[in-house]
Amino acid sequence: MKIILDENLPKALKRYLSAYEVTTVQEQGWAGFKNGELMARIDGVYDVFLTSDKNLKYQQNLTGLRIAIIELPTNRLKLLETITDKILVEVESVSLGMYVQVSL
Repeated sequence: MKIILDENLPKALKRYLSAYEVTTVQEQGWAGFKNGELMARIDGVYDVFLTSDKNLKYQQNLTGLRIAIIELPTNRLKLLETITDKILVEVESVSLGMYVQVSL
């Protein structure tokens, strides 16, 4: 499974996803891209997009995307570390085209 982390998430989150092939928007050289262009670049290339952007679902037409999007409740690593089990459950159970929100 190929996962990409949005630029608003800490890179250190990758260590909790070590069972997967994980990269970041920054590592791909896409930092600063608008959401529409970013979604076009990752759609069909990655399986899961992790973000803490709560406006993404309102700003973009996500219909027909071939990627699962998991919205995390924060971008603060200390808080994300408390819900890594929840994040991993969602990563394992999400299907392409789904939009899932993880809560604290």
